[in-house]
Amino acid sequence: MQIRIDNPVQQTIIFSLLFFIILFLTVRKSNKTNFFDYSLTQELKGFAMLAIIFSHVGYFLSEDQQFLFPLSILAGVGVNLFLFLSGFGLTISTLRSGLTLKNFYRKRLVKLFLPLWFVLALLIGIDLIILHRSYPLFTLIQSFLGFFPKADLFQDLNAPLWYFSLIFFYYLIFPLFFWKKTVYITPLVLLIIPFFLLQLPLPIDPSVLSLYRLHFVSFPLGVFFGLVTYDKIFTILRLDFKNILSGNNLKYILTLFFIVVFIFTSFNSGVDKGKLIEQTISLITMFSIIFLFIIKKIEFLFLNLYGMYSYEVYLIHWPLLSRYDLFYKYLPASLATLLYLGFFLVIGYLINKFGVYIIRKLTKNYI
Repeated sequence: MQIRIDNPVQQTIIFSLLFFIILFLTVRKSNKTNFFDYSLTQELKGFAMLAIIFSHVGYFLSEDQQFLFPLSILAGVGVNLFLFLSGFGLTISTLRSGLTLKNFYRKRLVKLFLPLWFVLALLIGIDLIILHRSYPLFTLIQSFLGFFPKADLFQDLNAPLWYFSLIFFYYLIFPLFFWKKTVYITPLVLLIIPFFLLQLPLPIDPSVLSLYRLHFVSFPLGVFFGLVTYDKIFTILRLDFKNILSGNNLKYILTLFFIVVFIFTSFNSGVDKGKLIEQTISLITMFSIIFLFIIKKIEFLFLNLYGMYSYEVYLIHWPLLSRYDLFYKYLPASLATLLYLGFFLVIGYLINKFGVYIIRKLTKNYI
């Protein structure tokens, strides 16, 4: 169900002021030692998750799309960031650990599915008890298997989980084509396979297929970035990169350039101009964000924290927003949105800790 917001522009301004105050109150000097380290990827995940939440609230939950504009215009970029960082993280982790195929699936799929199953069971129970709403058995089976062929925001069990099916697909095929002797072939294979699959008459809703076609390049790009970053040759190039950026003038010029690129491509996203143009512009926006995060000398702890629990927040946020109005009917939209951000963080934390506890019980070992 959509919500009506009084004075959406005014509420957006108030929310933005409060949000950026919180954001900058959690700033600290960056302690990163690596070019693209864990804390940086967590910040980027937090940025991506917030971009998706703002878009879902501003464009779909609110009847008036002025609310949260322009914070709400980066959902596609947020999805690309998630996929890119997943490809990057999976590559770096595999290069370092050298997991066997069996151990890869056991480790990754447990982490992927356990929070999903918990959230699905929770939503099914709450929907049945509070809303007296049930779902067809076949839909439930598909959902627990990780297949979400539709994305109806107000009818489906959890519409944003079309993304889960895509990332699950990449997790399935990644270790099959990750050959250490020819690793640079891997991102190309991961690009070609979905490209040709998306030409087939798949049993998936056209709107979801459209989303797949819009985002399938990001994961292979993340894999390629991970390979290049891990390569010993890049270590030397990276030092040169840092030395070049140590010159303040060039650093400021590049920073200004990527800020301009980010703003321009965010407002000129290429929507309705074809998937190739829209995807290319979204990727340019994404890389502008990545560059700006790499070059900055500070760390946003709030983004880092949101990044830590971004997966769990992604799983739960939309059903709570769309079916259970906990705050908007009682509070001004600006304050309600802030409360939701905190509420999602708490719920995400609890789901994460529950998953860790269950994994430890099942495996007798933290993985």
